[in-house]
Amino acid sequence: MKKPDIRDFIFLPVKGRRYLATIFAQEPGILSGTKGLTKACRRLGVDVRRCTKDGSRIRKIETIALVEGDAKQMALAEEELIGWIAKASGIATAAWKAKAVAGKKLRVVSGAWKKMPPPLKELIRQAITDGGIHFRISEKPFIYLDKNYVKIFRGVREALFAVRDLKPFIKVVQLKSKGKKLLQEAAWAAKFGAGIIMIDTGKMGDVERVDLALRERGLRKKVRLAFAGEISIEDLATLRRMPVEIVDIGKAIVDAPLLDMRMDVLRRI
Repeated sequence: MKKPDIRDFIFLPVKGRRYLATIFAQEPGILSGTKGLTKACRRLGVDVRRCTKDGSRIRKIETIALVEGDAKQMALAEEELIGWIAKASGIATAAWKAKAVAGKKLRVVSGAWKKMPPPLKELIRQAITDGGIHFRISEKPFIYLDKNYVKIFRGVREALFAVRDLKPFIKVVQLKSKGKKLLQEAAWAAKFGAGIIMIDTGKMGDVERVDLALRERGLRKKVRLAFAGEISIEDLATLRRMPVEIVDIGKAIVDAPLLDMRMDVLRRI
């Protein structure tokens, strides 16, 4: 038996009447998540009169959507609709800021969506895209040999040897070692078929050390360098001047605060 909804009693005096409401941001940013918003509206029976497109730059107090429904639908919509766009827009806004700081030459990606619960992954990937950056380290097909692959095969050379016949794929190797071991592993990665070396140490100085080590061995042109590890958006201003092609910035984007939004009923129609 369906549990009674107290709102059915509360809104009895205005049953049958319809209302127009606006959803707007209380701060500027980049909009994302409207696909979820419109799906929720269909499920709730709320009509969407107007909705701004994902990826749009929005101003403070700018209307994002106009929705129409009865009193109960308005109450349900207020509980759900903002949830679809506020967090996604916060991520998109952080991604947009990261792109602006990084400039044109540095490819900025955010791969931390992989650590999110499966129901959220699509929303977060789309938000990253709406912000103008990438959620994959390469646009071409690739195999990512992370630290655990390397440990399972007992070394960088052995891991790359295991996938050597998978020709269509770019091989990406994650390195987390320190000191001379990091430089040796980077050289092995470049020599034995890696297309991208991910320096996942969080120490920006490692980028220059690996770059120099590869140049001394004549191996730098064979690979692109990527960098990751507790990077802030502000760090990109320094990294864009360093010998690195790709930066993976995780928590600073995926854990970005939501973009503050409100829904206000405008009038009865």
